Amino acid sequence: MKKVLAALFASALFLTGCSSSGGATNMGAADFIAKIGEPGVVIVDVRTPEEFAAGHLQGAVNLDVSAATFDSQISALDKNVAYAVYCRSGNRSTIAVGKMSDAGFTNLFNFNKGGFAELAAAGAPTA
Repeated sequence: MKKVLAALFASALFLTGCSSSGGATNMGAADFIAKIGEPGVVIVDVRTPEEFAAGHLQGAVNLDVSAATFDSQISALDKNVAYAVYCRSGNRSTIAVGKMSDAGFTNLFNFNKGGFAELAAAGAPTA
């Protein structure tokens, strides 16, 4: 019985760790769009520059999470600002907010229920 409980506990910890977004608040489209409309919130698109050039949320800055420079780029950001992070599907944004959380950012909002296409379809302003 103890082995079964230990295995269940270990599995729960493993699954929780895999679904973590660092210290970010995960959001659906409506909540994310409301959040990016708040004053002072910085919108961060973590897709590639090519994806960003093909269309992005209005006012977004592009910090490619897959680039070797991502960690140094986020180190130059103000850790006290609110950041709303999105990508194409929610995978890269989850990685990005994890890295940002590890770097000391505490006011993070992650659109992990889809990506740019879903936000645009839901009425987010695009450029």
